[in-house]
Amino acid sequence: MPWKLPNRIPRSGPVILLILTFGAVVGFAAVGHLVTRYTLNQQARGRSLYQQGLAEASAGNYDDAIEAFRAALTCDPSNSQYQLSLARALRDSNDPAYLDEAESYLVALWQRTPQDAAVNLALARVAAHRGSIDDATRYYHNAMYGVWNSDSDENRNRARVELIEYLLKKNARAQADSELIALAASLPRDSTRHLQAAELFIQAQDYSGALGQYEYVLRFDPVNAKALAGAGEAAYRSADYTLAQRFLRNTVSANPQDETSRQLLTTTDLVLHADPFHSHISDAERNRRIAADFAQAESRLKECAQKTNVNLNPTEPAAPLSSPLFSLQQHWSSVKPDLQHLESPAETDLPDAVMDVVFQIEQQTAETCGQPQGLDLALLLISEKREAVPQ
Repeated sequence: MPWKLPNRIPRSGPVILLILTFGAVVGFAAVGHLVTRYTLNQQARGRSLYQQGLAEASAGNYDDAIEAFRAALTCDPSNSQYQLSLARALRDSNDPAYLDEAESYLVALWQRTPQDAAVNLALARVAAHRGSIDDATRYYHNAMYGVWNSDSDENRNRARVELIEYLLKKNARAQADSELIALAASLPRDSTRHLQAAELFIQAQDYSGALGQYEYVLRFDPVNAKALAGAGEAAYRSADYTLAQRFLRNTVSANPQDETSRQLLTTTDLVLHADPFHSHISDAERNRRIAADFAQAESRLKECAQKTNVNLNPTEPAAPLSSPLFSLQQHWSSVKPDLQHLESPAETDLPDAVMDVVFQIEQQTAETCGQPQGLDLALLLISEKREAVPQ
């Protein structure tokens, strides 16, 4: 029996169309509601998986973190934060097979938002993993000058410090020094930040830069123990021994247990008392120092020769004439008679000639017998950095 509309329902075309339209709207609304609920459920599941991934990554379980982030992305494929976190986990897993995949995610994110500082920082770290100094530097700079969601100044500082540490690790000291100068110029009045910068200058072997940072801290914190000791060592490494003596004395006075500063102070005092070219000393004192240094050099030479079984006696036929120590002994002996002429006004070049012998002996014995101690170390420092010693 064919189906018929109830008698109470009008059978006109417009009414039927209206009823069907209403039914379609209700149906679409129901489907939309179901889709919305499914989407919300998927997003909630994605958030849960994302948090799980973060916890695994924080614990160093990168394989589990990668699995969780991948699952989160299936729940919310367009979520850029999930993509960024997955790329970071792929990169930090230290599996070379994952590095290309990490880079592909990051490049896709960068193409959408090239000014995003977090994405640029992640790309900089990928480039660092690859060992590409140029690419790493470019992306680190992009991160420094990009857009951060919060704490812009702090994040920019961290990015530059990370770049400096990377450049130092790659032995790119000139580039690191350039970044250090920019870092120092941008730092606020914060002793912790300036002390960190000073330590980085030390690693870059820019001791004058380090000294500037330590002195900045001491201007508003004169008793800062770390800054005092650091300034003393930086001045010592810069061969500014007069300044080093002042800082190191203050350091040892404030902290007698600082054995490193005490040893540096001992050597600094020896340098200042042994250097015949130091300013503001009399001619008599200069000549006394030259004679004492000359005698010390012979003692060091004999000690080194004995240690290496080199016979310095020129009267024995078996003497090793090819030994540089033997040659230096010969040179020392030929110059020794000239010491009596140090006071002669005509012998203006004699002090330099005598000290050249001393310096040659100290340098050669350091190479042959290792780093000296005491007065010999002081003489070696004078020989290596004479121009830096205050005149």
